[in-house]
Amino acid sequence: MDLIYEKSEKTAIAIHNNLKLILQENIALTENIDYSGFSELVESIQQANAIFLIASGRSGFSMRSVAMRLMHLGLKVFFVGDTTTPAINAGDLLWAASGSGSTGTIVRAAEKAKQVGASVIAVSTNTSSALAKIADTHILIPAAEKQDHGGARSKQYAGSLFEQALLLLGDAVFIELWKIDGTSAEELWKRHANME
Repeated sequence: MDLIYEKSEKTAIAIHNNLKLILQENIALTENIDYSGFSELVESIQQANAIFLIASGRSGFSMRSVAMRLMHLGLKVFFVGDTTTPAINAGDLLWAASGSGSTGTIVRAAEKAKQVGASVIAVSTNTSSALAKIADTHILIPAAEKQDHGGARSKQYAGSLFEQALLLLGDAVFIELWKIDGTSAEELWKRHANME
């Protein structure tokens, strides 16, 4: 019984320490981001006819969460790849995220958005990437890329820090838009899913 308890206690301590590492890395990352591009992002969201978000893999899950919050604000928002996503047009915004900035589907979506006259704001870990070069505004998240296995930027696996930062920054953008909008939490709640 003591061995089971000891193993359980070790696991609990390990999980606690892992969570502290994750939080510490995110806090450190917040001090290394150039936030100047976020004013362009907020303005572009406010002015866009429709907002399209795109990302793949775990980054995609983070950006889907951001899309949901923008919908709660009453904005016309779509996640690229969903079957109900319409065509992007001039006056729309594509908010694209890719850790490497070279994910083929995301780069092609950005190219298409530019061709039709939509604005493109990109978030990646690489300022010289194809996505960064296409974007009207590029926001650098100085987190480790998926192939960066050295642990210099993050002790976490693959692109975890980037994916976490996307979600947290998306919530930070939402809070700013919500402050500007001034709609009450009760009004936003009416837009929450009610068929769960």
